[in-house]
Amino acid sequence: MTDATATPEDSGTPFYGPDFGSLQQTDPDIAQVLVDELDRLRGGLQLIASENFTSPAVLAALGSTLSNKYAEGYPGKRYYGGCEVVDRAEEIGIARAKELFGAEHANLQPHSGAQANFAVYAALLKPGDKVLAMSLPHGGHLTHGSKVNFSGKWFEPVPYTVRKDTELIDYDEVRDLAREHRPQMIIAGATAYPRLIDFAKFREIADEVGAWLVVDAAHFIGLVAGGAIPSPVPYADVVSFTTHKVLRGPRGGMIVCKQELAQRIDKAVFPFAQGGPLMHAVAAKAVALKEAASPAYQQYSRQVIANSQALAEALSAEGMRPTSGGTDNHLALLDLAATGVTGAEAEARCDAAGISLNKNAIPYDPRPPMVASGIRVGTAAVTTQGLTEPDMKEVASLIARAVRDADGSASAEIRAGVRALVEKHPAYPHA
Repeated sequence: MTDATATPEDSGTPFYGPDFGSLQQTDPDIAQVLVDELDRLRGGLQLIASENFTSPAVLAALGSTLSNKYAEGYPGKRYYGGCEVVDRAEEIGIARAKELFGAEHANLQPHSGAQANFAVYAALLKPGDKVLAMSLPHGGHLTHGSKVNFSGKWFEPVPYTVRKDTELIDYDEVRDLAREHRPQMIIAGATAYPRLIDFAKFREIADEVGAWLVVDAAHFIGLVAGGAIPSPVPYADVVSFTTHKVLRGPRGGMIVCKQELAQRIDKAVFPFAQGGPLMHAVAAKAVALKEAASPAYQQYSRQVIANSQALAEALSAEGMRPTSGGTDNHLALLDLAATGVTGAEAEARCDAAGISLNKNAIPYDPRPPMVASGIRVGTAAVTTQGLTEPDMKEVASLIARAVRDADGSASAEIRAGVRALVEKHPAYPHA
């Protein structure tokens, strides 16, 4: 553990904030938390599929004086004065989003992906309307109709599933359910689905029943930005997403849509769902969008997929079955049945060894979600660190050793192996 009070040389780096020395003096407890978190990132393998490492430039924008500005409304139409500077940040971000994704309209204000989805529901539906979306146990999201979420409480969810034999989306079932229930909105997108989604087929189904097509691209939008996988934007009425996964931006949400829906989406975000936007986050999103337009990011996004496929293959050789037979994106979902270990046990054992991943239900899982039969691994963060396909074999070996370490006797040795690997590719090497 690093002693926060003994690192004055770090007091100007964006990793700790623009004036870390002041924080050390004012609140050494929180200062220590910041240092310890950087130590955790540097000392372990970060394989949570929904996480990544933002750039120092993004962190600098997040820790800026833009955090002070109240800016209810939109550029040129604010409810407060003094917004001429923050207007520029939002206008730049909007222009970059439209260009990067080939979109007619963009809204950068949603505080999160869930807030973005809430605004989409508000813009397109009324309470009680039917929504056809992927079942949560099969890879969907809370906002796709979970009974504990607004989407399941205020709207009528109709879940579609993956086939039992292939673990791929059953498009025939999607079409049959759409014809039977006539939903007002169809959502394509998932949080634990390792394959590409056929947006053209979803568009056909939506048009047949007169439904809005919304793509929740939170997990894979960064791969779209890098040109590594097909874009949903030409097919969807609305695309919602987060900015903090493969896209490598700050934590937050975003919406792009057709021009005819621009006013409805904007009004649903503000004033219906949110008040003032987080202008420091909006600026940080703009920074991430610029970074995502670079050739280096295009190469990065392709490497994310290459690493994901290599990791899935290596874990398969270790006795962990990749659902659907593999992956086309940044994540893999592994069935641990052959190991005799539950997802919860695997997560805890890996955590003890310095490997962060999450337990996850597999399709048709006989276990409850908090136990689960699988784990989910993602390669966005380790790819940002510079790991490549050969490293994935070592990562898989470390995971397999940890998963099988029932009594924890090998955790210290495995952790040492993890540290040796990440020291060659440190997170934030210049901090």
